[in-house]
Amino acid sequence: MHLEIVGRQDSAAPTLVLASGLGGVAGFWQPQLAALSARYRVVLYDQRGTGRSAETLPVDYAMAMMATELAAALARRGIARFGVIGHALGGLVGLQLALDYPQQVERVAVINGWLRLHPHTRRCFQVRQDLLLKVGTGAFARAQPLFLYPAEWMAQHQQRLAEEEAAHIAHFQGRDNLLCRLEALMRADFTPMAARIRQPVLAICSQDDMLVPWSCSTELVDALPNAQQITMAWGGHAMSVTDAESFNALLLQWLNQSEAAPSRAAS
Repeated sequence: MHLEIVGRQDSAAPTLVLASGLGGVAGFWQPQLAALSARYRVVLYDQRGTGRSAETLPVDYAMAMMATELAAALARRGIARFGVIGHALGGLVGLQLALDYPQQVERVAVINGWLRLHPHTRRCFQVRQDLLLKVGTGAFARAQPLFLYPAEWMAQHQQRLAEEEAAHIAHFQGRDNLLCRLEALMRADFTPMAARIRQPVLAICSQDDMLVPWSCSTELVDALPNAQQITMAWGGHAMSVTDAESFNALLLQWLNQSEAAPSRAAS
């Protein structure tokens, strides 16, 4: 697994692991690096089967495997305690890590995530599956921004969207890998074990996310014993990109607050 550490390099610095969504690659977090690097040791990684961690995934791939792979990669680098900042799928990886490695995970921020898959999100994923299987990679890549960004933002960033589309096609993780990861994501349901996640959790969402209704964050917070919700009015599913300044400020505020509060994970 490709893993890199940026920001503070001393082992005494608080460590944050940034876990991206279905795309799986570390580059998603570029808008956050300057804001986080001054204070934190920041871990970036390409998830198994994506980017620089190319590999054929097993057909029974599951969220627990994603968490175990990441925990093992961190252990190889001597990282024993860390927080997780995760976008959608990455947020669910963070919750799985909090369940399976409670002594190592200090806190989790879940960006536009969920407790269990919402029917609306399932419909969106099924549309994306249809595009990939029946039309092809190009159509899948062209549709990607529609699920990530607000319309007005897309209208003002046409060149960027064209570049992202070309990069997506050039470095595509492969149809089978994508479907394996998507199926694992759609199967994930934290309802039965949510009460066991005792670390501080932030569910940060955007009201205009067309992929994941913001009410999913409310449902997640209601199920967890030590969670809070922050709702942004605008920014779409990828508001950490479209409104990085506001997002970064809210994230840093929560990181400061949760760092001062003791975790209940070991209690």
